[in-house]
Amino acid sequence: MDHSNVDVNVAQEGEGVNSEFDDHITENGKRYTLPYRMIKQVTFTNIRKEELVDIPHAARLQYRLMLLEPVIKARVDYTKSKIVVIYNPREAENIREKMSLEELRNFLSKQGVNSISEENTLEEDYDYKKQLYDYAYTPPSIRERAPYGYTIEEWKGMKPEWEKKMAKTEVEKQEKFRKFQEGYLEANPEIVAVVEPGYKPSGVAAGSGFFGRIFGKKAQKKDKGFWFHGV
Repeated sequence: MDHSNVDVNVAQEGEGVNSEFDDHITENGKRYTLPYRMIKQVTFTNIRKEELVDIPHAARLQYRLMLLEPVIKARVDYTKSKIVVIYNPREAENIREKMSLEELRNFLSKQGVNSISEENTLEEDYDYKKQLYDYAYTPPSIRERAPYGYTIEEWKGMKPEWEKKMAKTEVEKQEKFRKFQEGYLEANPEIVAVVEPGYKPSGVAAGSGFFGRIFGKKAQKKDKGFWFHGV
């Protein structure tokens, strides 16, 4: 990735960290890559709107932040005059590229954001595994909600019957669709000859299918071609 336009003195991989750092974890007997452990999240607030210019400009700034190797996530909120960055700090134990908070401020300054102050900066620890990895790969189960107008206790009593009814409805829908297909193929032999040359009617009288019931003998004319409206 070309960072020639980004003046940030990031550390090279392996610099200043234990070369024996293991960027893997084992869960349920399987081994997974986990490049970060404890990193940092910094929030800059009360940024002057004129420095962010407009929403498209803020989006481009967010993109430039994401181009930095030490930055894991970034969000530039023009409406709230806020920038949130999750990044890999110098003191973190891993072999990935790093940067300091001061280097991040310098980068933003070069992008025209100069209203960052100490009192409007909140930096806090960010547990990569718990707050990002586990959230993305092993999210908590979705809490079940009752339909509108019912309590969860009422819904628990209704749910088995409802699921049974839905299963029956699905079978009926599939059967109805199958009969529609049969009727359509029987009512349109010229299409069958092109699409499915080996098709043989199931024994239902020609014209008794879906289109036959609606259009009668007209659907059986050999020279009708495509009779759909507009075709």
